[in-house]
Amino acid sequence: MTTRRDFLKTSSLIGFGSTVPAFLGRTALSAPRADKPGAKDTVLVVVQLTGGNDGMNTVVPFTNPDYYKLRPTIAIAKDQVKKLTDDVGFHPAMTALAKLYTDDSAVCVVQGVGYPNPSQSHFRSMDVWHAASTAETLTTGWLGQSLKKQPVPAFHLAGGNEVSPLALAGAPVRVPSITSLDDFKLKTVSVTGADATAQKNVITSAASIAGGSSGSTSLLDFVARTQMSTYASSEKLASIGKNYAPKVPYPTSALGNKLKLAAQLIDADIGARIFYVSIDGFDTHAGQGGATGAHANLLTQVSDAISAFYRDMAGRGHKDRLCVMTFSEFGRRAYENGSKGTDHGAGAPMFLVGGGVKAGVVGAHPSLKGLKEGNLVHGTDFRQVYAAVLDKWIGIDPKPILGDGFKPVEVFVK
Repeated sequence: MTTRRDFLKTSSLIGFGSTVPAFLGRTALSAPRADKPGAKDTVLVVVQLTGGNDGMNTVVPFTNPDYYKLRPTIAIAKDQVKKLTDDVGFHPAMTALAKLYTDDSAVCVVQGVGYPNPSQSHFRSMDVWHAASTAETLTTGWLGQSLKKQPVPAFHLAGGNEVSPLALAGAPVRVPSITSLDDFKLKTVSVTGADATAQKNVITSAASIAGGSSGSTSLLDFVARTQMSTYASSEKLASIGKNYAPKVPYPTSALGNKLKLAAQLIDADIGARIFYVSIDGFDTHAGQGGATGAHANLLTQVSDAISAFYRDMAGRGHKDRLCVMTFSEFGRRAYENGSKGTDHGAGAPMFLVGGGVKAGVVGAHPSLKGLKEGNLVHGTDFRQVYAAVLDKWIGIDPKPILGDGFKPVEVFVK
């Protein structure tokens, strides 16, 4: 008979990537099955544009003469804009995303998004977006709270020394930050391949024996089932990296690599439904550039990576499951500064990309006549977008997370 001590002793022979063990087992056991009545299998991928993206040069009001007066050196020429409507269009660096808009009807642009009395501090404003609250003290995130309501596997796909975002804080199981599928590999204490194989056999045998009693609710049985679930998921994920062949090429950028990793995890079919990635560099105070330059390079990375990700997922049958949502902590000032850049601002656009989004442009571009301290005034509270994502996409009531007063914007076809 295998005792708890015996099982835990054999379990200690094998480890996993440092961020993964508790997460894989616990979420696999607690997550609702997608085939249950009313359950959803939709996937949300949040792309954070860190630094404060310049919304006016991202979605350009090319018919407004005030735009060109406010930005004499960094404005985008009318004939270079990727037209979305008769009045606004994408920056020319966003060719790939523009094609998804025109050819695939897979992009929703929400204009002028922000919140009342916006902070000009990167840290404070980012916390407000992450927590979906303007309270003085913020400790839990909107996605972390959603995971409490509906426990499903979620991942922060990190780069370098990125810390897990506040948006994911408060989840019932800590959301792991991973950089590659190597984080899922089983790690043994043995040196030789033969010993490592023997150790894996020991732990699977021990877990099978310990968890074999029908209907058992003991701690030992729970640990055994958790261990087996973790082992099986890790083995599956380890093989995905070797065999995954994208349907379209991904750009070799950091964001492209993160979204490719998300694609691998989605296609692995382990039930993961929430992913969080970020790209830094949008604090363009100086040398921002117009059609070319620093900001254009960032927008190219975002556009190319999201487009490749969407087309890869669509090619694998996940198009209608997928929603990519972009945001930045704030926009930039309407006018350019003396360093041919832009300073911290307010209202800016959000994008939602996927087969289930309501393609088109939502809301009016912020007025260039009614600026407030040089800032664009928002027309849509970002929590209205979150409300739509929570209610229509993830499938949970947004009010306990966001509070009352945030009517969901119409960004999904259903």
